[in-house]
This record gives sequence, C-alpha cells and structure tokens, in this order.
Amino acid sequence: MKAFLALVGRDLRLAWREGGAIGVALGFYLIVVAILPLGLGPDLKLLSRIAPGVLWVALLLAALLSADRIFYNDYEDGALEVIALGPLPIEAVAAAKCLAHWLSVGVPLALLAPILGLMLNLDIKGYGPLIFTMLAGTPAISFIGAIGAALTLGLRRGGLLLSLLILPLYVPVLIFGVSSMDAVLTGPGSFWTPFAILCALSLASIALAPFAAAAALRMNLQ
Repeated sequence: MKAFLALVGRDLRLAWREGGAIGVALGFYLIVVAILPLGLGPDLKLLSRIAPGVLWVALLLAALLSADRIFYNDYEDGALEVIALGPLPIEAVAAAKCLAHWLSVGVPLALLAPILGLMLNLDIKGYGPLIFTMLAGTPAISFIGAIGAALTLGLRRGGLLLSLLILPLYVPVLIFGVSSMDAVLTGPGSFWTPFAILCALSLASIALAPFAAAAALRMNLQ
C-alpha cells in the first residue's frame, strides 16, 4: 500500500509541476462552454435546458484530451519499464496512475463545472447534484481512458485512435450523468436511480479497468 500511495503522490506532483495536461483540459472545458452561448444565441431558457448535457459532453472531451498522457510520459523516458519491474504488480501500477489522473484532472473539471454552469444559466437547484454526479462519474472516465491509453501506447497518432476506442465506452456515463441532472431539473424521474447506476459504472471501472490496462501494458513493454 505504501508503494501504491508513493506512486500516486509522484504522479500528482509531476502533473501539477508540469501542468500541461491539466491546463489543456481545463482550458478546453472553459472554451467549449464559453463559446456555446455565442453560437446558440441569448435564449436563456434554451441554455438552461441543455446546460447539463453541454457540461457533461464538454467534460468528457476535456478529460479525453489528457487520457493519452496517463502512461505516455513514463513510457517515453523509460520510467514505466522500471516501475513495472518494481514491487508493485503492474495492475496496481495501472490503478495508481488512473487514480492520479482522476485526482489531477477529473476532480478539477468536476469542481469547475458549477462555475461554468453560470454561463449556461443552470438552475440553482442543479449545482449540488451537478458536483455529486460529476465526482461520481469522473472515476469511470479516468479508468476507462487508461485502457485506451495503454492500448495505443507508443503508436503514431495514438490520440486519435484512443478517441475512437474510448468515446463509445463513455456513452453510459454520459447518459446516466445527464439523466440524474434531468431528474432534478425537470423531473418527474428519480435522481437516485441513475445516480446509483453512475456510481456502479465507476466502481466496475475501478475494479476491471486496471486489469485490462495492465494486459495492454505488458504487451507494449515486451
């Protein structure tokens, strides 16, 4: 456990020190949400109605931009091979890197969402559920993204291939994240049912994705 936490801490320090992936993800998220009202016009009711979907889609795309960096930097400088030969099983290495990606990218994006909701005239009663659903759903985004990052590791134009592989797997997260928000804002459905499914998707991703990513890493490190 100590080695696992040390690896998570190392990746977090590198992420904050370099800042590139986080800055790109946050900047992309801000720009997409900021320019959308310019294209749709000043219809506040329309913006309020589509705000949950827009915030979720923009978050998925912003997180996807940084997903290919989960393993790439360590693969490029050879550190990934050294880490894979260390005391941690490679499944635990994959899980640690997914957790670091969620903490450094997923959580900041989720916390930024309510501020961006102001630009879309999001109803005030949706701010709390928005944070809860995004904090519940973003682990699935990081852990599923790690599978694509491991499969495309070292490939030319791997980012494009990663998008094609991973975006379809994000669809359930998007559906139940937006459904939870719609239940709060427009009713009459229950918030808790889609929210529970969203949590289940994240838990399943946390349990299964490190094994899939580890298998892909073994193949690429041979």
